[in-house]
Amino acid sequence: MTYSAFDHPYLSGLLGDEAVAAEFSVVADVRAMLAFEAALARAEARHGVIPEAAANRIAEACRGFSPDVGAMRRATAIDGVVVPELVRQLRRAVGEEAAEHVHFGATSQDVVDTSLMLRLKAIAELFSGRVGDVVTALEACGRHWGERALTAHTRMQPAIPITVADRLRSWIEPLLDHQDRLDATGTDIFAVQFGGAAGTLEKLKGKADIVRATLAEELALVDCPQWHSQRLPIADFAHLLSLVTGSLGKFGQDVALMAQAGDEIVLAGGGGSSAMPHKQNPVAAEVLVTLARFNATQVSAIHQSLVHEQERSGSAWTLEWLILPQMVGATAAALRLAAELAGNVRRLGRV
Repeated sequence: MTYSAFDHPYLSGLLGDEAVAAEFSVVADVRAMLAFEAALARAEARHGVIPEAAANRIAEACRGFSPDVGAMRRATAIDGVVVPELVRQLRRAVGEEAAEHVHFGATSQDVVDTSLMLRLKAIAELFSGRVGDVVTALEACGRHWGERALTAHTRMQPAIPITVADRLRSWIEPLLDHQDRLDATGTDIFAVQFGGAAGTLEKLKGKADIVRATLAEELALVDCPQWHSQRLPIADFAHLLSLVTGSLGKFGQDVALMAQAGDEIVLAGGGGSSAMPHKQNPVAAEVLVTLARFNATQVSAIHQSLVHEQERSGSAWTLEWLILPQMVGATAAALRLAAELAGNVRRLGRV
């Protein structure tokens, strides 16, 4: 048994996603944190903050570095964050001559938040492609059955005749908007975090802005002033995730109701019942509704984590760590299930 349904031994068959799980793995997080440290050293050497030889040594060490994860776990229990122990281990690996230049001018939050941005950027690209897959499958439904008749329902009651194309439009158009927003996150949301101890980059003096810009360039992230206690990028992305799952939940709810009516949709791949062998339950459609509601509730918690007191919050920051991965996992599962559900439609509309 695990704490999370997203990586549970059997519930993950319904709710898990290997690609997203990989981005939240220790391997991916450490890789991204080391990418920050190597890029920081290169940026600082380019502008004369640290010696070039030291930067080369740090970058070389980062490429082949394999941390003691057990020691990181023990240290995190004391420090509340993994970076102090990671930096200690990395300095030992770098060696005495260059050790003092490792992590120069940075703080733990710079490393953790930038690692998150790097991994969320990859996830946003993945999700954009998956949204496109759902749209493609729904558009194929339109080509096959778009002109067939449906009955519109308003307030859960029969209204007027419409076509399959009319209902498909209500599913597809929001997804296209979400795909555009996901594609824009690379320039709107995913920014480097670099502020040093209290956001002032005091150790870099007059070179702070240019080093930060170079660091952002090295990591292919947006350059902007530090956002240690200004968590709008996190909230914006969480909001977008909830919009995606909300639209997919509408699709799932509609499909479940159409399947209940019995004459407007035919689905393959339904789930079986232990008590009623004749049934094919619309499992994917149901879970899309579940995931939409889950993410909607988590947005409230993310908004709680916007309250970062003064220059840095330990409590609000930790709250993000609990919530955001779950929201990403829910969105990944919803996109996978929506593509499967759309692909399993065998007929839409009345014959």
